[in-house]
Amino acid sequence: MSEFQNVTVVKKANVYFNGSVTSRTIVFADGTKKTLGIMLPGEYEFNTGAKELMEILSGELDVLLPQNSGWQAIQGGQAFEVPANSKFSLKVKTVTDYCCSFLAE
Repeated sequence: MSEFQNVTVVKKANVYFNGSVTSRTIVFADGTKKTLGIMLPGEYEFNTGAKELMEILSGELDVLLPQNSGWQAIQGGQAFEVPANSKFSLKVKTVTDYCCSFLAE
């Protein structure tokens, strides 16, 4: 799906790591949320509350997920899931465009 229709966009940006990672939250009619964002090259660690699906629209990164012992290479067109109440690390190699979906358990 290349676009979302009938959504509410939260005007305030989510800004992390001094602006190296930014996103906007969109809310669907059923209350589900996604964020659309950009990550600049760098190394980042995130904490999650809800289970997440990270779709990488373009770019290249390595991800270290809590259930894995090693880094996994990810590029545009690929996705990965992050368990609820966990943390994961990213090594972003190129400017990366992403869509993060917050999933129900």
